[in-house]
Amino acid sequence: MLRFRITEALSRQAWVIPLGGVVAGVGLSFAKVAIDRAYHAPLLPSALTGNATDAQQILATIASAVVPLTTTVLTVTLVAIQLAMGQFSPRIVRALLDDRRDRFALAVFGATFTFCLFSLRAIDTGPGAPVPGITICTAFVLSIASGAALFLFVNHAGQRLRVAGLVDLVGDQLREELEKRYPAPNVQQPSDPSVVIADHSGNVIHIATRQLVELARRAGCALELVPMMGDFVIKGAPLFRVLGDARWLDRARLRKLVVLGDERTHNDDPAYGFRKLVDMAQRALGTAQNDATTAVQVINRLHDCLRQLAPRPFPPAERVDDNGQLRLVIRSLDWDGYVRLAFDEIRLAAGPYPQATRRLQAALQDLKAVAPPDRRPPLERQVRLLEEAVEHELSSQNDIHAALTPDAQGIGSGVDVVLNGSALSRT
Repeated sequence: MLRFRITEALSRQAWVIPLGGVVAGVGLSFAKVAIDRAYHAPLLPSALTGNATDAQQILATIASAVVPLTTTVLTVTLVAIQLAMGQFSPRIVRALLDDRRDRFALAVFGATFTFCLFSLRAIDTGPGAPVPGITICTAFVLSIASGAALFLFVNHAGQRLRVAGLVDLVGDQLREELEKRYPAPNVQQPSDPSVVIADHSGNVIHIATRQLVELARRAGCALELVPMMGDFVIKGAPLFRVLGDARWLDRARLRKLVVLGDERTHNDDPAYGFRKLVDMAQRALGTAQNDATTAVQVINRLHDCLRQLAPRPFPPAERVDDNGQLRLVIRSLDWDGYVRLAFDEIRLAAGPYPQATRRLQAALQDLKAVAPPDRRPPLERQVRLLEEAVEHELSSQNDIHAALTPDAQGIGSGVDVVLNGSALSRT
């Protein structure tokens, strides 16, 4: 119990690892200086180390340069903690402080600083004084290590500030605790030969369609990809369903043809772009923001993208080989899915904001005009639900009319002038 208490107390202290780096730098300095003094002849050529004055300046320069690096790391760490507290949860601070990669960066900087500082005592600038070549070369190595630690830290800090980075940080720690507290039984579960399970978790970010079709053709079967593009796949959950004989199917190769990442990307997942735009509009229409103009700008972009998509054909879910045999089924969003993704959540939040509802009404009416007949029902549904939402939020018929009537330009924002027959009237 005493050992656990000591280990737990030290693991929670942010200064332990940096202090270890400082002590290691001091010890390394004494060791390298002792080696240089034990050999009177220079161990390295002067072209590499310079004279005694050059060596003194090199050590002093490296020592003074490491101080702002340390300040940068501490500042970025504190900013990351502050942002995480404000944007996500105050309880996530503990997970950020427990991340040891920041501490190792500080340890490298501390070791470099103390090594150079204590090594300055070994420099004798008198006439004919030997140059501690091993010490100087070690200082060069530590300075390179400090630069690498800074770059790795900045990359790590940037990744950690992402939503997915913070979620993965806490989720990975939770999973480690579950694995330790509730170990998996040694009993082998029977596997279904018609199902290929995922060997790790993540979002679907790429599907090698042609390779999957060829792999299914060689195995003489057909495949159905269970998750859609962008879906999060749980480790051990079904990734593929095999239609037909699965005896000759290379399952390891099959898993590699679907790339799972820690965060969705735009490369093969256009729905993710819609998702992020909708998130911006929802945040702008939140009670703490009340920024309807930003929401209108988002609706402009959603309208533009859906207008380009409205008349275009969607790729079939079924993929066939060169002989016309069904080999792969990939589910994806259809027109109704994109319309609901773009408008459902904004419509629910936009009821009290006439500027946003006017813009939504204008976008939906314009999309109905350009969409093929078979794609108009989802838009008509959105118009009906928008009218019901506005009627629920506003009691005056004049206000309801103003909130659902686009302006003279037909875009639902800007000057509040609407067409009334052949005359213009102000709302």
